[in-house]
Amino acid sequence: MPIYEFRCKKCHDQIEVFQKLSDKPPTRCKKCGGRLEKQFSRTSVQFKGEGWYVTDYARKGGVAEQVEKDLAAPEPAPAADKAKPKKTPKKSKS
Repeated sequence: MPIYEFRCKKCHDQIEVFQKLSDKPPTRCKKCGGRLEKQFSRTSVQFKGEGWYVTDYARKGGVAEQVEKDLAAPEPAPAADKAKPKKTPKKSKS
């Protein structure tokens, strides 16, 4: 369901209404009783999940191909030597 923005012409209060396309839009402000006017704004869309755009629509040979390879590559196994603390060389006295 889309979210619509309305602004009161009298008190300039702005509200967001979550409603179906078939629902009647609100006409009066709940604060002052003024007339509401529908605002037009950009919609935001976020696509989630593997394979969206990068593997389906992007051009090959660029960033998309590298991302696709990274997604397909298995994760490296943790190395045993990472758990050991690193030794620092002792400073020599001059």
